Amino acid sequence: MKVGIGYDVHPLVPGRPLVLGGVRIDHPAGLDGHSDADVLTHAVIDALLGAAGLGDIGTLFPADDPKYKNASSLEMLRSAAAMLAEAGYRVVNVDCTVIAQEPRLHGHLGAMSANLASKLGTIDVNVKGKSPEGLGALGHGAGIAAQAVATLEET
Repeated sequence: MKVGIGYDVHPLVPGRPLVLGGVRIDHPAGLDGHSDADVLTHAVIDALLGAAGLGDIGTLFPADDPKYKNASSLEMLRSAAAMLAEAGYRVVNVDCTVIAQEPRLHGHLGAMSANLASKLGTIDVNVKGKSPEGLGALGHGAGIAAQAVATLEET
């Protein structure tokens, strides 16, 4: 068994869609980034790659590569999952936390889990939402962060 952790954070800016776990969420601001800036999916990718010792999201999907401009993070996750399979790993489970003051995510968590699980070929993906309770930059609504832990099994 291998375990990896992932983390990502992006600032919120007006004029972009908010996408978390592949779910488009109605909100006046979205996350700023080269791809769709889906912090949840990015954290999952980093956790998976870290567990397998295959680098990180920035190395595999560089922000300065035009190919990834506005790219779907779920498609990047699918590519990472294929790399894991080629390297001889199977995803056992993924546990994630999205940290956001707004919007409230409770009604979207199931869809996020299902989207991530469908790209990973596993049913064991858990997504939680937590509020920073008004503390720090995230608590003042400046951005959204996510953390993930992934467990892999050698096949």
